[in-house]
Amino acid sequence: MTSVVDRSAWKRAWQGLGVTAPAAVEHEKLIACYAERHRAYHTLQHLGECLTQLDQVRELCSHPDEVALALWYHDAIYKPRRSDNEVRSADWLAKVAIQFAAPAAAVGRMRELVLVTRHDAIPVGIDAQILVDIDLSILGASPERFGEYERQVRREYRWVPLPLYRSQRAKVLQSFMKRQRIYSTERYFNLLESRARENIRCSLGLDSTEGTI
Repeated sequence: MTSVVDRSAWKRAWQGLGVTAPAAVEHEKLIACYAERHRAYHTLQHLGECLTQLDQVRELCSHPDEVALALWYHDAIYKPRRSDNEVRSADWLAKVAIQFAAPAAAVGRMRELVLVTRHDAIPVGIDAQILVDIDLSILGASPERFGEYERQVRREYRWVPLPLYRSQRAKVLQSFMKRQRIYSTERYFNLLESRARENIRCSLGLDSTEGTI
């Protein structure tokens, strides 16, 4: 896991845009954000899992290095009590990319890629679809990893009273169950859709005949 979040992987993504990678201090600052003490799920573990997933589907992307950098930054800012984390993360990536002379079109695409991780709309375009499917791949993880994920999310919201947390968490999971598809790409749909729905049913306390579309 460590190798996918080290500076050499970071540099390759920037070089893929045709620009010189930012100084090591930028990478260190980003890594420090993912290591913040209030995080339990949105950590280096999650970032590493996402980047490992991308390595397996790079050939499907139109701009794989843009997707990589969007993943690096998609949870750069994460404050559970705020609602603008994705906007602030997208702005951070755009600021760095502009500073190091990334093409304007690439900057715009990367910023939009980070914003789609708000998961408030169905992603459009192959790069956005792959990025969102990667970000949501945790829903289709093994039952053991999914259970760990559920506990990690609860720790990030430990300040929320348990009855309220359970109610709000159920709304989030139900919103995915109501979609015609959780995963947009055929690869992730075929690989993870059924397991994701089963994981969510278990989390919601539903049997296998409930919560279907």
